[in-house]
Amino acid sequence: METKENEQVSTNPLVDEARFQQKVYAVIEKVRPFLNMEGGDIEVIEFVGQDVKVRLLGACVGCPSSIYTLKLGIEQALRREIPEFGHLIPVDTIQPD
Repeated sequence: METKENEQVSTNPLVDEARFQQKVYAVIEKVRPFLNMEGGDIEVIEFVGQDVKVRLLGACVGCPSSIYTLKLGIEQALRREIPEFGHLIPVDTIQPD
C-alpha cells in the first residue's frame, strides 16, 4: 500500500473507512463552490465500500448536464485525489419547490 509522507498505514478497517470518508468529503468541498455558482449543490447519501452515493440538489435537479457534472467533474476529481475510489452513484434527486 502506497502512502504519502507523514501518512501512517492502518490495519484497522474502521480507521481506514473514516480516513477514506474524510478524503471524499474534502474533495466534495473543493467542487461544491462550482456547483453553488450555478445554483446547485451535492449531498453525500451513503458510503458503500469504496463507492459513494450522492444526490444533486438545487439547480442541478433535472439539469440535462448533470450527468456530465457527476462523471466528468465530481467523479474525476475523486479519482484524481483518491486512487482507491470506486464509483459515484447518483440517487434520486429532490425536486425543487
